[in-house]
Amino acid sequence: MKYIDEFNDPDLARRLLDEIRATATRPWALMEVCGGQTHSIIRHGIDQLLPEQVELIHGPGCPVCVTPLEVIDKALEIASRPEVIFCSFGDMLRVPGTGRDLFRVKGEGGDVRVVYSPLDALELARRHPDREVVFFAIGFETTAPANAMAVHQARRLGLGNFSLLVSHVRVPPAIEAIMTAPECRVQGFLAAGHVCSVMGTAEYPELTERFRVPMVVTGFEPLDILEGIRRAVRQLERGEHRVENAYPRAVREEGNPAAVRMIEEVFEVTDRAWRGIGRIPGSGWRLSDAFRAFDAEHRFDVTGIRTEEPAECRSGEVLQGLIKPTECAAFGTTCTPRTPLGATMVSSEGACAAYYLYRRMNAPTPQAEGAAREEMNPVA
Repeated sequence: MKYIDEFNDPDLARRLLDEIRATATRPWALMEVCGGQTHSIIRHGIDQLLPEQVELIHGPGCPVCVTPLEVIDKALEIASRPEVIFCSFGDMLRVPGTGRDLFRVKGEGGDVRVVYSPLDALELARRHPDREVVFFAIGFETTAPANAMAVHQARRLGLGNFSLLVSHVRVPPAIEAIMTAPECRVQGFLAAGHVCSVMGTAEYPELTERFRVPMVVTGFEPLDILEGIRRAVRQLERGEHRVENAYPRAVREEGNPAAVRMIEEVFEVTDRAWRGIGRIPGSGWRLSDAFRAFDAEHRFDVTGIRTEEPAECRSGEVLQGLIKPTECAAFGTTCTPRTPLGATMVSSEGACAAYYLYRRMNAPTPQAEGAAREEMNPVA
C-alpha cells in the first residue's frame, strides 16, 4: 500500500475486525500510547467496533496535556515581559495556567506568536536583535530533533537573543511508570509510531521482558490501528511478549540515527514532572551544559514557581488511563473547549478533546456498544 486512502478501506477493516474477534477468547486491555492514535480511534469508532473482550485504554501520549502547570505558568511569566517575543505552536495557547493562558497574555499586550517550526522562531531572533525570542519547546521524542537543531543553529549563528523554554518528555520511562502503578490494568501497548520513527525500538525489548507485555509499534490510520490491535491480541493469546513493528513504512529498528545524534548533543536526560501524573525519573530532557546559555528558564529566572492543580479536574486520571473522559463530572459541563479546566480538553491530541469533538458525551451502555459494533461503518 502506498497511499493514505488505502489505510481507510472498509472491507479490509472488517476483515481485520473479524480476525480480532476470532482471536480474542478472553478479556484484554490494551493502551494506545499516542494522543494522535486516540483521536483516530474515537473519530472512527474503532473502540466501539472491537469485540467486547478487547478494551482500549487511552494513555498519556499528548505532549501538550502532560506539560506541567508550573511550566505553563513559567511560559506565562516570560511571555508577559515587554522585551520578549514568545513563540509557540498554536495548541499551547489555550492550555490553562493558574488563572490565565497565553491567549490572555496576548490580549493583555504580550507579544505571543504562533509558529510552525522552532526555525521560524530562530528567524525572528535574527530579524529582531533588540528583542528576546523564546520558543516553547515541548513534546515527546518526535519534536526534539527540530528543537535541538534550532539551538544548535542559534549557537552557530551567534544569536544570543534566542532561547528555549524546555518541557520535553520521553515515552519509555512513562511506560515503566504506568506498569508499576498499583492500579495498572494494561496488558499490552500500541507504541507511538512517530516516536519510534525518531528513536527506533531499542528501548522497548527490556520493557516487554520485564513486564511481560507485548508492544506493537502502530501508525495512525484505521487499518494501522486495527493491525496493531490484531497483533497485540495474537501475542496475548499465545502468551508472548515482544516488540513488533506494524508501521514499517515509517519506522526502522534503529530509528533516525542523525536525529538521535542531534538530540544527544544538545539535550541530557533529566527527571520531569508530568501534569496530573507527577514526577517520573529520567522521563525528560533539558539542555546540556554546552547549551545552557539558551535555557529560558534560567535566563529569565523563573525557576521558583510552584502551583496546584484545580481539584475538580481529573485529567491526571484520564492521562493514566484510570478513567475515560466521560467519567469526570466536569466533562462537557464546567469543562469545555471554551472553558477548559485541563489541557486534555484543548489539545489537538487530548482524550477529552477527542470525546467532546466526536460527541462522546456520555459513557456508552453495553447495549449501545453492541449496536455500534453491528451498525457502524468501521471507517469515516
